[in-house]
Amino acid sequence: MSRLAIPRVVKMPIEAQATDALRDSIVGGAIQAGQRITEVEISEQMNLSRATVRSALHQLAKEGLLTLVPYTGWRVVLLSAADVWELYTLRSAVERLAAQLLAASIDGAGRERLAGALAALTEACDGADGARIAEADFSLHKTIIDLTRHGRLAGQYGLIEQQIRMCIRSSDALVAGGDTIVGQHRPIVEAILAGAVEEAGQLSEAHNLTEGRKLADHLGSLEALQPPPPEPAPAGKARRPRRAA
Repeated sequence: MSRLAIPRVVKMPIEAQATDALRDSIVGGAIQAGQRITEVEISEQMNLSRATVRSALHQLAKEGLLTLVPYTGWRVVLLSAADVWELYTLRSAVERLAAQLLAASIDGAGRERLAGALAALTEACDGADGARIAEADFSLHKTIIDLTRHGRLAGQYGLIEQQIRMCIRSSDALVAGGDTIVGQHRPIVEAILAGAVEEAGQLSEAHNLTEGRKLADHLGSLEALQPPPPEPAPAGKARRPRRAA
């Protein structure tokens, strides 16, 4: 009797489920950049213990999505132009290497996965769901990383991949349409499938640098419109205590 092609149900600890749900809400924009959140608020809405929520929040802080503000609570990271510059310059170097490694070693199964990731991006771009497009965009880049089978490279990428997801969501919003997004990625995939090592690396790097600069410039122009922070009041001279008569 042949076995049915049914995927296994993977059991996940409640902390991991909470982390995944919160991560998706942040990256997808349901919880907005710069928004303040508290353990009490999240635990009540998710019907989870504060200890479970606290564990999830600390994990997301490690991933660069949250910061803990003393006496205030947690705040979703609001990426600045400087943050984006750091991310896209680092990402471009890592993904260039990944594209070159994969172009030199891709096998039949890898070809199917990579072609499938591009097809998923193309399908997503046929619609108008920005979150779905951004996830398909990220998934294509992550597929290239994973297919290299380079554990240390994947580990380094994992340190910044959630922030990359946030950048992709913001960057894709600046692109005119889905056809443009597909057109940015198709040449990279085609070069990898053709085994063109140097071309694949150059195209990957150029894509990340170009789109990264656009986003950094956009954020920089918005930051320039913000009023400067108020200057601190000059400290007065300390009065000497009066002596009791």
